[in-house]
Amino acid sequence: MVVHLGPVTRIRELDALRGFAVGGIMLVNTWQHTHKEPRVPLDWTIETLFQSRFYPIFSMLFGISFLLFLRGNSRWALLSRLFWLFCIGKVQHTFYEGEVLTDYAFYGVLVLLPASFMPGGLPVLLLGVIVTIWGLMVGGGVLLIPGLFLLGMALWRLRPPRELLLPGFAVTALATVLLTAARQATGDGTVYNMAAITGAAAYSLGLLLVLRPRLSAVLEPLGKMALTNYVTGTAVIVLAVPLLDADPTRWSVPALAAVTLVVQALFSRWWLGRFRYGPLEWTWRCLTYFRLVPNRLESSRDDHRPLPDPGVP
Repeated sequence: MVVHLGPVTRIRELDALRGFAVGGIMLVNTWQHTHKEPRVPLDWTIETLFQSRFYPIFSMLFGISFLLFLRGNSRWALLSRLFWLFCIGKVQHTFYEGEVLTDYAFYGVLVLLPASFMPGGLPVLLLGVIVTIWGLMVGGGVLLIPGLFLLGMALWRLRPPRELLLPGFAVTALATVLLTAARQATGDGTVYNMAAITGAAAYSLGLLLVLRPRLSAVLEPLGKMALTNYVTGTAVIVLAVPLLDADPTRWSVPALAAVTLVVQALFSRWWLGRFRYGPLEWTWRCLTYFRLVPNRLESSRDDHRPLPDPGVP
């Protein structure tokens, strides 16, 4: 029998998955800002197992959040949302050149907005596969974003059954191992990008398989405040660069990432017990609608508490 998850359960799982991606991105971004000579075993571990594995998750979730936003809003509101996301990204760019918010906003208008007029999920899935293959052929990087956006949109429309999680995890995990080995042998950049995509899929499916209430309770607040945590995380990295450069062992990388994520998880949980949206999520929402949006919760049983906000994947 095919059992589909209810919409609230699915959205909570998306929040947890987004929180997981926030953590991975914090680790990888911290590592990317270190001097890597001489090389140490930790460099190989992060580069092989984590590098480029988490932005694909964010990108696919962004395609899903696009549809979630359209459930109760017009496409004009969506354009406003993407415009202000671009502006937030430009502000972040003043202190962190590696930001992706401007790319997300640009490809959201270029790819997702037209695709939202396409009927059903299969045409969007086919287009997503084609655009992703194109992105792989032309060098990967940010050019993978539009295809992954479309794949996320297609998956939300198709709603695959939960029974596919385990076989999907097995296939993508095996593919990742084989592609990673091939990349180590050949040094081919395209193979590396393919391993990153299958690795992102394996991590996502694996997390959904093991996700339990306690783990979800830690990850969901991080995911609900993904924009706030992503931007503040990059600020922490920039401020910590002298510390990172002074550590030839590179163990300051996971230490800084872990401390930052613990603080963010605790703060996110505290904040969301009092407010509907994270600080930057609320600012973004107010700018989108050009009005002040109520944010403070009257109580833990506030009838106006929204479903988990799609946020920024």
